[in-house]
Amino acid sequence: MARIVMYTTRWCGYCVRAKTLLNERGLTYEEISLDEEPRFRQRLFDLTGGWTVPQILIDDQPIGGYVELWRLDKDGKLAA
Repeated sequence: MARIVMYTTRWCGYCVRAKTLLNERGLTYEEISLDEEPRFRQRLFDLTGGWTVPQILIDDQPIGGYVELWRLDKDGKLAA
């Protein structure tokens, strides 16, 4: 099974959507909350190349955020 890591904040609606999608598909993931990190955008960029949350990695490969996760699901690639 693929390892999914998601960087989130509690105030992000797209983070909630991404978690809901993964939960509905029965996929486990590690959530890393950045709420207490004042420079979280720089950390995200350093780790994933993206500035916004959520940032999602599958098997250590950044895929982007919620929209990219949704597209993978829509194309049937998320289940794979």
